[in-house]
Amino acid sequence: MRHFDLVIIGSGSGNSILDDRFADWNVAIVEKGIGPNDAYGGTCLNVGCIPTKMFVHTADVADAPEAGAGLGVDLERHGVRWREVRDRIFGRIDPISEGGRRYRAEGSPNVTLLTGEAAFTDVKQLTVQTADGPQTITADRFVVAAGGRPVIPEIPGLDQVEVHTSDTVMRLDELPRRMIIMGTGFIGAEFAHVFSSLGVEVTMIGRSGKVLRAEDADVAARFTEIAARRWDLRLNRKVVSAEKTGDAIRLNLEGPDGAESVEAEKLLVAVGRTPNADLIDAATGGLELTDEGKIAVDDTQRASVEGVWALGDISSDHELKHVANHETRVVQHNILHPEDPISSDHRFVPHAVFSGPQIAAVGLTEQQAQQRGVEYVTSTQDYAGIAYGWAMEDTTGFAKLLADPNTGLLIGAHIIGPQAPTLLQPIIQAMHFGLDARSMARGQYWIHPAMPELLENALLNLPLN
Repeated sequence: MRHFDLVIIGSGSGNSILDDRFADWNVAIVEKGIGPNDAYGGTCLNVGCIPTKMFVHTADVADAPEAGAGLGVDLERHGVRWREVRDRIFGRIDPISEGGRRYRAEGSPNVTLLTGEAAFTDVKQLTVQTADGPQTITADRFVVAAGGRPVIPEIPGLDQVEVHTSDTVMRLDELPRRMIIMGTGFIGAEFAHVFSSLGVEVTMIGRSGKVLRAEDADVAARFTEIAARRWDLRLNRKVVSAEKTGDAIRLNLEGPDGAESVEAEKLLVAVGRTPNADLIDAATGGLELTDEGKIAVDDTQRASVEGVWALGDISSDHELKHVANHETRVVQHNILHPEDPISSDHRFVPHAVFSGPQIAAVGLTEQQAQQRGVEYVTSTQDYAGIAYGWAMEDTTGFAKLLADPNTGLLIGAHIIGPQAPTLLQPIIQAMHFGLDARSMARGQYWIHPAMPELLENALLNLPLN
């Protein structure tokens, strides 16, 4: 039984903990290394943020003919070379993943890389099922950063048909003529944009009455309107069974008008993700779990066992790479400086949806403010009301701000439209550093006629006391 100073479970954000300050530590990194979601570098690099956004940008380019038509420019998309698109993207990502694995396996003399399924067999004791047989290791300190995985719902017949998730759908050999996407969250919305822009007929199925229902109600309503024009949108539906029919997959549904069915050559299930705490048997390791099955941590990312920290999707309420990176820096500091721990700052966590159109948000939605009894004022500015919005002929996008009426401090921001994630950043900065709306609007220049005027006007329109 080998003993280490530090064991890191997961090679995503947890891999970033190690720098020169750990050069004299005896460290083990454990990576499952079986499926695409387990390739070295974690979810973001291999099956998440990075490849999806490379596909999204390609989809945005493919949408140019439609955008050009409204501007008096006649364009035509002659075709999509799917394999070339796919291989360009993964031809860049796969070598990075393999290079990271090789560096830890061969170029870090103080690091032992163990590949295989791992599970706690006692407190601070882990057994890894490597190719050479099981290896049980112990350590003074553990960092659990083992991420999460897609959820596959229990639906009769679903185990009898080919099911794709976000882990596999980007590596299809051919574009199908039709695709069913089960799920109306951000993963479903992004892939619906990608595949429909590349010429696939997309049917989206959701249990609720809106797409992206977790967003501010006004944003979700606008996105749902647009989605209904782009895709065959089936809301308020329950999937009751799945079956194979010839070369297609059929889903049988129950909806407002009774029974119905949809068919397509490919099925993408995007109904959510679940933490991997169960796969590593965190409970046997003495780690307390939340009601959602995540590893419970305090504000310093410390778990219930002394000397064990957790970060990222396996413990965080925010399943976002930028949050995992922030938590990584906190854990790194607290391992090196246990006498002077720091806390994670989750006050103003932004998120974005890279679909068509894009969405970005930070802080409270209007519905959350109402539910919590928070006093607020709000303003909305349409893209169509600013000069650059005229240039783009954008008629659907808008920014919505919420602020404290007395202090002018921003408490929420929601943008739907072109470059929404980029436009949101000044709002995040203002919230984090306590810049009030009046000072933000009047205390600096706003480039004219650029898109940030969307925020300038929204700030000026806030009815503050």
